[in-house]
Amino acid sequence: MEQAPRGFIPPHCPRSDCRYHTCSVGWRWVRHGSYRRQCEPRVIARFRCGHCRRTFSTQSFSPTYWLKRPALLAQVFHRVLSCAGYRQIAREARCAATTVMSQVGRLGRHCLLLLHELRPRGRLREPLVIDGFESFAYSQYHPLHLNLAVGAHSHFGYAFTHCELRRKGRMSAAQRRRRAHLEARYGRPDPRALEHGVAALLALAVPAPQALVLHSDAHEAYPRALRRLPHHPLTHRRTSSLEARTPGNPLFPVNLLDLQLRHNSANHKRETLAFSKRHSGVVERAAILLLWCNEIKPFSERHGGATRAMRLGLRVRPLSVAELLQQRRFPARVGLPEVWQRYYGRALEEREIPAPRRHALRLAF
Repeated sequence: MEQAPRGFIPPHCPRSDCRYHTCSVGWRWVRHGSYRRQCEPRVIARFRCGHCRRTFSTQSFSPTYWLKRPALLAQVFHRVLSCAGYRQIAREARCAATTVMSQVGRLGRHCLLLLHELRPRGRLREPLVIDGFESFAYSQYHPLHLNLAVGAHSHFGYAFTHCELRRKGRMSAAQRRRRAHLEARYGRPDPRALEHGVAALLALAVPAPQALVLHSDAHEAYPRALRRLPHHPLTHRRTSSLEARTPGNPLFPVNLLDLQLRHNSANHKRETLAFSKRHSGVVERAAILLLWCNEIKPFSERHGGATRAMRLGLRVRPLSVAELLQQRRFPARVGLPEVWQRYYGRALEEREIPAPRRHALRLAF
């Protein structure tokens, strides 16, 4: 039986309601025995907090905390980015599809924390490109937008937000009646949701007011969103969405991210059975892909090269999946923005699901 490392020193109390959770200055702890983990052949050391008097273990600081199949976490990370559905991943891993679904949710929340922790600090040093990626969850009567903010030169994904839309476009008379019935029963999405979502996106990408050039298409909601940020001196340059989407197009960086979302995510394929059943699932999978694009994926699939974070000067080498999954992050310590706190807690509106599962457990990851 492999023993847990004796030199492990708990960095802080893992209990979010303990005063030494966010700051460990003056914190005292004692060893409190050990236990054998059933799913891995090793002994886990336990500790007791000297302040709140509650116990914890080395596993409390691991992303595999409380998982029955911890070895699947890295495998699921790779598979979910290879355009595989949950059931296809589950067949290969010889587990239930709900196990894969649970681990993807954990990975999505972990990636949200990492996206905020690893983002550049200070003023942005390049123009920003924004656009909306349209998909749906549960059914095509519940479309949504993923609003994306990407660096014009580095292609680094700075932030994203989610907003509900109303189904539009060509519909038959029966489809219009169905839409009216659903809106009467479950409510109609906010007609200014896109405007609110873009304003929140820019507040995430540019938290402090600064002079910045912003590129977007000619969507009418974008100027209204900018008026909600009067203290941000942004120069807005608009490009028609009908122009050729070549590398010379000012919107190419965000168009490329749209293509990668469509290409690498099974839930966004056209006419697929693997579409997301919950809006929270869309957000979690988008967080995984955005972190992968920023920190792991080479800028060019054909020629390799630096990652987006390296092009921005944040890193000197690509990060690996093992490094990203090496240590658990805690929301109270990372300090997620309010918008992403809702995503972390799965607090999005799920209109046709009577009792959607939220992430509100104090000790859960």
